[in-house]
Amino acid sequence: MKKNIVVLISDQMQKRAVLDDKRCIMPNLRRLQEDSVTMENAHAVNAICSPSRASLISGLLPHNHGMVDCTHTVPAYRADFSNKIKTMPEALKDEGYHLAYYGKWHIERTYDLSRYGFEDYETEKTIKSSKLTSLGKVQVKTDGYKDYTLCGVYKEGEEASEEHFIYSKAIDFIDKVKDDERPFCVFASTYAPHDPYFAPNEIFSLYDENDFPLPSDWNDHVCKLPDIYSRLHSVWRDLSESDLRKAIMCYYACCTLVDKQVGKLVSYLKEKGIYDDTLIVFLSDHGDMCGSHGLFCKGVPAYEEVYNIPLVMKFPENRYAGVKETAYVDTCDIMPTIFESCGINWLANRIDGSSFIPYLTGSKNRHDSFTVSEFLGQRYSYTQRIVWHKGIKYVFNAFSVDELYDLNKDPLEKENLVDDSEYADVKHEICKLLWDRVVKTDDWSFRDAQYCMHRILPSGPNLGSVGKGFALYNKTM
Repeated sequence: MKKNIVVLISDQMQKRAVLDDKRCIMPNLRRLQEDSVTMENAHAVNAICSPSRASLISGLLPHNHGMVDCTHTVPAYRADFSNKIKTMPEALKDEGYHLAYYGKWHIERTYDLSRYGFEDYETEKTIKSSKLTSLGKVQVKTDGYKDYTLCGVYKEGEEASEEHFIYSKAIDFIDKVKDDERPFCVFASTYAPHDPYFAPNEIFSLYDENDFPLPSDWNDHVCKLPDIYSRLHSVWRDLSESDLRKAIMCYYACCTLVDKQVGKLVSYLKEKGIYDDTLIVFLSDHGDMCGSHGLFCKGVPAYEEVYNIPLVMKFPENRYAGVKETAYVDTCDIMPTIFESCGINWLANRIDGSSFIPYLTGSKNRHDSFTVSEFLGQRYSYTQRIVWHKGIKYVFNAFSVDELYDLNKDPLEKENLVDDSEYADVKHEICKLLWDRVVKTDDWSFRDAQYCMHRILPSGPNLGSVGKGFALYNKTM
């Protein structure tokens, strides 16, 4: 008998805040962890919404599925989800699953989810905004730009929130199909805690300003880093300390708002006797700086606050309950893990991810694990590749100086070691892993960057041959 699947997606939720920082009130997610596997070193494949979400349902890296930037930020010729890919929901439909999706989609441009097999759905295109009464907000002012609202508190309770609506829709759908012989798969995808961090006062009031000093690295001088990092730091420089604290508290309150909805859904599954037979995945598409390194939101700064995401998976019958796995995995690995756990042997296209169950069974060595993320856009077309392996993190910045951090000794990424001679061999070794992933995932544009003006990585791919396009336009004797 096939297992039910519930996928809970939060937007811009930082793993360190919700799972590691005890100040963040997340009792329901932490209870779910007791029955689940927590992937401690899960990383988003990309720092922004659409590329990461498209990787979730395709198992492909952005360079292969095509949505390399957000749907609303660039024209289709710069980023478009390939219609040749068969996705996770389509595979589940073929397996006989009831399918529903509620909440933020932001994966492709049609917003016609029926083409992916969903029989019921409501997305940001159709969900009506609630009329909320503001009790105060924080705005960022920049010369010549429209004022930007970073956070705020509203009078109404959590029942007025979009998050409550989304999870209620998911529960209603499950209630309708739970007694059918066919299994179900439901996605509940919240906007929270994405900025602007709007929180109901009843939840915001649970937090005490005295518990939230400014992050220790708020005023760190940005040295030996890309210039864009310091330029972005300047966006927030005129905010008062009180406003900064409020923003962090609002972010945490939004995380708590999501947690309350998770608690309601889990309680419902238990009440109806279907919790044990249901696979539950909780994740975020990417994280948020939330004040660290003097920054908020997400984008080109490739810090752990943005890339290290919460990934909690409760397997059917609570297999691997309470395990905290340290292998490096990424967004692309979620789909094949779901399929393996639920006995689904379907993969219509070659994918870039792989199931992480072998790490849990011990058949695969976690010490050999590594992962690579890629950043290809955000309007100004920054190009990055980020590699993690054995606590070392390398960031290739095509537009500026590279970064290298020893997270074993420096988890807050305060010291860029890219020019440290003691790490020269490490840098070259991790570059080999990058090229390995580039070749295996057919990142051909990056792989074939053999032209003299592109030779800017610490070491090249050492390939015996290059693509036909390079050979055609770069003559040799």
